[in-house]
Amino acid sequence: MKKFLVVFLVLFTGKVLAYTDVSAEEFKRLMKDKNVVILDVRTPQEYDKDGHIKGANLIPVQVFRYIYLPGLRDKKVLVYCRSGNRSVTASRILEQMGVKNVYNLKGGILEWKSKNFPVEYGWK
Repeated sequence: MKKFLVVFLVLFTGKVLAYTDVSAEEFKRLMKDKNVVILDVRTPQEYDKDGHIKGANLIPVQVFRYIYLPGLRDKKVLVYCRSGNRSVTASRILEQMGVKNVYNLKGGILEWKSKNFPVEYGWK
């Protein structure tokens, strides 16, 4: 039944899900690309207090679907939140907007920090 559903979705929509779950190591590697946008979909309080990945743009998932983001369609978009749940929601919304290259940080910033990767604090 699952195979049928996947085949049906591919035939019906012409594509498979556009976002990809990636490890913290892969996320860090993808950040080196010049054509990348990093989105932090947590709250402003989390972004400030718990730190954020360098270069991340804060767009809380609560307002995500109300923001028009036309410049993202041809970019690699890296998305993260605290633990990986809200970023899945944001990744699905980006997919619905037609963004083709979306990468979700599996485990969120908690996973990032567990690898001792750098974070920044405050607003820059």
